[in-house]
Amino acid sequence: MNGKKLLAGAAVLAVAGVCVSSAVRDEIPAPPPIVDHGPVRLVAFDSCDNAVAELRRAMAPYVSAYGLGGGNVTFAEGMATDNSAGVAQKSVPDARTATPPTQQQGHSTTNVHEQGVDEPDIVKTDGKRVFSIADGKLRVIDVASKAVTGTVDLGERRASQLLVSGDRGLVVTESPVPMLEPTLPPGRPSFAPQSGTELVLVDLKGLKEISSLKTDGFYLDARQIGGTARVVVRSQPRMPWVYPDQKTNEAGSLRRNREILQSEPITSWLPRYELDESGAKSSGTLVDCANVSHPVVHSGTSMLTVLTFELSGKLGTGQPVSIVADGDTVYGTDRSLYIADDHRLLPELPSRPPVQRPITTAIHQFDISAPGPPKHVASGDVNGTLLNQYSLSEHDGVLRVATTTGTETRCCWRMPAELLPQRQPAPPQSESFVTTLRRDGNQLTKLGQAGGLGKGERIYSVRFIGRMGYVVTFRQTDPLYTLDLSDPRQPRVTGELKINGFSAYLHPAGDGKLIGVGQEATDQGRTTGTQVSLFDVANPASPQRIAQYHLPDTSSEAQFDPHAFLFWPQDGTLVIPVASYKAHYEVSSLVLRVDGNQLRDAGKIVEPSSQDYGGGQRRTIVIGDQLWSISSAGVQVNARNGLAQQAWLPFTR
Repeated sequence: MNGKKLLAGAAVLAVAGVCVSSAVRDEIPAPPPIVDHGPVRLVAFDSCDNAVAELRRAMAPYVSAYGLGGGNVTFAEGMATDNSAGVAQKSVPDARTATPPTQQQGHSTTNVHEQGVDEPDIVKTDGKRVFSIADGKLRVIDVASKAVTGTVDLGERRASQLLVSGDRGLVVTESPVPMLEPTLPPGRPSFAPQSGTELVLVDLKGLKEISSLKTDGFYLDARQIGGTARVVVRSQPRMPWVYPDQKTNEAGSLRRNREILQSEPITSWLPRYELDESGAKSSGTLVDCANVSHPVVHSGTSMLTVLTFELSGKLGTGQPVSIVADGDTVYGTDRSLYIADDHRLLPELPSRPPVQRPITTAIHQFDISAPGPPKHVASGDVNGTLLNQYSLSEHDGVLRVATTTGTETRCCWRMPAELLPQRQPAPPQSESFVTTLRRDGNQLTKLGQAGGLGKGERIYSVRFIGRMGYVVTFRQTDPLYTLDLSDPRQPRVTGELKINGFSAYLHPAGDGKLIGVGQEATDQGRTTGTQVSLFDVANPASPQRIAQYHLPDTSSEAQFDPHAFLFWPQDGTLVIPVASYKAHYEVSSLVLRVDGNQLRDAGKIVEPSSQDYGGGQRRTIVIGDQLWSISSAGVQVNARNGLAQQAWLPFTR
């Protein structure tokens, strides 16, 4: 599962608490729940006093004897990990003429969703240098000498992502970040340490840290255009909740928590920061009330903040802009940044029994076409849940959104055994849709919709290419649907291909072809190992699989992380990491060649001394006529033709 979603899910469970007993519910009625009517729209707070009053009101229904929520776990038909898959491409008329973008001459780059919009990853290159983050270190490898020429030790911080612009690098670290606490009034409990994000700006030439910014929010994602990086973090209110103990029963704890909510200042909701710029330190509230917007309907239990950095300058506090919303999906073009919230992390109302309810996804659009912080311009919603950022695609001013609908089941941690989920009513049959939206004023309004995709199944991968869309659903077999989106008011399904297994990642290969990476499966839907498929979609009415490669008893990181996938169209080189679980665990890089209508096995790259280092292949890039494979253990260089090993650079610990 994607790390961001694990962190977000863990955060919600940490604050969810457990269900309040019926006796307590009868004794102290909860405030009426907020009911959602009408489309999503954002409005700004007009003062801090009004902001805190609104946030208290919105959060009140979710306060329980154990903090926030009724302790309910969310189960959703179609709920999936983020196995985003994509590659940069230009807008093209259809798949017949779709070709991958021209890579920078001589070397590949990070596999991204939109051309010109870079995404953070664990490996970056400018063709002359390779940058890697692993084991708390940022390493710089010189391509010409095939040597590690410098290391920046990040200490105990767990570096997870890297963006590069010239001689500057922005490292994202995710770990517990103790924030400075103000002096607390006597008798007030101290806050528990919260996990957070630390951004570190590094001089890649001088090999030193320039500055760092700590926030108490979870990192969601980031996008970079030129030298401008925008980072999205998610934070939660910091409340000194009390819990039932030997001296206080549930009713007393609930009363006290409601009093705490009504006494907390606005700063308890606003994310905090600590900035260190060359030894000059500052700290405080990250965002001002005036820069916070909120939907008309919200829970007040989470906040998203977009930070903007010019990597050539000082880090600063990121010119923050915040919205009172949750979210786990970020999608960006060269002009717009979208943040989607499917409400799956919303705490359950403690006064209500487990319920089944349909899910909707709110989408907020920000204008990033001008320098500086983004500006919110529109919001809207669609039924169902997204798979990942590749469920979203903007083309000619129209946003296309692929979702799976069903009924979310929320069930209580402390539910009696006789009421556990197996006795819950079966959810209605799931179904997937592609919906088209266009900005109308400050609303993202629905233009059209194509439905009926994969009834009883959920989406496993999505790819939009120009006026065409491709959706894979799966339960026992893998229907690949083709959609004509040339008329956004009347999107329509044009073709369907059913095969065993599924593709979790679709990649345009030019000449009306798609590459799919996923799992082969039996007729009953049991997966049997990594599968690479080559599809001919030149005729949208009759998609065909023209080649297949199956590697039994393996899985690939490329199924859930597109950055692990390499396709070099100049000679058809295709590389993915594969993990084998047969006699012993082994991670290697599978190298294939797309040759016309065939997939040819070109061999595999196995890391030397893997038993000693245990790193495993994670990223492969093309530099000239070489394949550079980078893991946490080191860098291996192989000839692109024949795969002869040319160098092995082990990383020192």
